[in-house]
Amino acid sequence: MKIVVSIVEDHESLRQLLAEWVGQAPDMKLGRTYPDAESALADLPQNPADVVLMDINLPGLNGIECVRQLKTLLPATQFVMVTVYMDADRIFKALAAGATGYLLKRSSHTELLQAIREVAAGGSPMSRNIARLIVEKFHGTPTVSSDVERLSDRELEVLRLLARGQCNKEVAASLNLSFHTVHTLVRRIYEKLHVHTRREAVARFHQANQPRQQE
Repeated sequence: MKIVVSIVEDHESLRQLLAEWVGQAPDMKLGRTYPDAESALADLPQNPADVVLMDINLPGLNGIECVRQLKTLLPATQFVMVTVYMDADRIFKALAAGATGYLLKRSSHTELLQAIREVAAGGSPMSRNIARLIVEKFHGTPTVSSDVERLSDRELEVLRLLARGQCNKEVAASLNLSFHTVHTLVRRIYEKLHVHTRREAVARFHQANQPRQQE
């Protein structure tokens, strides 16, 4: 029997891409797709799925609260969060609400389909970085330095220049990159460091390097 998969995602292009991936999988069947939590809450109880891919940052009601409400109505349905947020608090809130898996939106086609199969079989799939973050949080391990260590060499170069006070345009000139490329790298840095501003990213960079400066 095929795994019925529904999708709750407000970005139309990503929703269509996920629907295409699911629809092409021989062991899956695409269920309903929704642009927001409200439409999912209104329709999913009448058209349940085996697995629901749920975005967190939805317009109106967020994905975590949507899962909380749907899980009471659909206890057999498995919910997998698919999000850009690699934040321990959001992860724990999503799991507490009833989510069974947690994937980053940059997960590959293969990773996503494998996660759907895993959760349908009773597992709890998570992106590798997410699983490590949870372990670190559980053990109380400081994550600032390990977060910085997850940056690629290029991302670390950009962060160093930001820490020196350069703006994106200056960073692009220093590294001979396009402004668009630098903007993308900065966004990835924010995601990996779980921050939302340049000041927070620079503060984490300095915090991660502080022990080395004292040695």
